[in-house]
Amino acid sequence: MGKVVIPLTALRNGETATVISIDGGPGRGRRRGGWGFERRLTDMGLTPGTKVTVVKSAPLHGPIEVIVRGSRLALGRGIAERILVEVERDG
Repeated sequence: MGKVVIPLTALRNGETATVISIDGGPGRGRRRGGWGFERRLTDMGLTPGTKVTVVKSAPLHGPIEVIVRGSRLALGRGIAERILVEVERDG
């Protein structure tokens, strides 16, 4: 078993991981994921070091339901793909 860094969208239902970083995208300011992208996620409790558990991943690129700090959040797949997490995986 080893630790791997993957996007939040790659977690399976019921799997728990630790937030490593939020990829705001290239550029600065407004081009970097829109105004307040990282700030909004931080306000929802998605900060580096936080445990996040996937409750349900909707099919056909739908939203992902997660538990963060005891609260349930629904994140769009595009946003969840930019949240990098560390998880233990075989192989």
